[in-house]
Amino acid sequence: MILRRFRRAVALGLALALCLLRLLLIRMRGPLTLKSRALWMQSAARLVIRSLGIRYRVQGSAPTSGLLVANHLSYLDIVFFSAAVPCCFVAKAEIATWPFFGVLARAGGTLFVDRSSRVSAEQVTEQVAERLRGPVPVLFFPEGTSTDGSQLLRFHSRLYNPAAACGATVTAASITYIVEDGTPERELCWFGNALFLPHVWKTLGIDGFSAEVQFGVPRVYKDRRSAADRTYAEIAAMRAGESYVEEVEVLEAD
Repeated sequence: MILRRFRRAVALGLALALCLLRLLLIRMRGPLTLKSRALWMQSAARLVIRSLGIRYRVQGSAPTSGLLVANHLSYLDIVFFSAAVPCCFVAKAEIATWPFFGVLARAGGTLFVDRSSRVSAEQVTEQVAERLRGPVPVLFFPEGTSTDGSQLLRFHSRLYNPAAACGATVTAASITYIVEDGTPERELCWFGNALFLPHVWKTLGIDGFSAEVQFGVPRVYKDRRSAADRTYAEIAAMRAGESYVEEVEVLEAD
């Protein structure tokens, strides 16, 4: 396991260095647009996944615009969603200060929100509204934090508001981690008070794990609360391997 960790750590370092080199080359060609940032993030994520020998599978069609919302299990989510769809993220403000990874996040066009500040939340909400008119989806995690995957936390609805106000589509998505030897998913989740670098080191030693990303159908919602409630139900159904179509019919019938 130690050898596997070192081998993957070296591969990860080389992949990240190559990602930065590609970014510098793109910048030399001209100003970075939101789409070029998203495409760079996608190529970087796919390179990282290949370098680590991790598999991932995508179900459903990735959206090309609008709001994209998903459950949140780990920093790995960003890698796999970036690989699956060119997009920009909304992330907690602390990530902007992380060594190296904060630089990558900023380069990818991530919006950073301080959830303890109403002013920050309002500013990011305005930025999301602007980006919804752009060429790539905006992805955020409405739980507000990562979890151990045992249950979904209540969805915060503020960032749904721009989509409801302008009639932009909202697409629900889920991510699930599977370890071949039956290791519980929570061992790959980064939650609670777990430190970042020790968890990365631990993850590098886990062999034979894969990620499954599933996209729902883009929908338009009349208000932010119904958007949060419906996408919560849809993501819960995805995580449970159930169909959401029947749930929609029941909700609408009521």
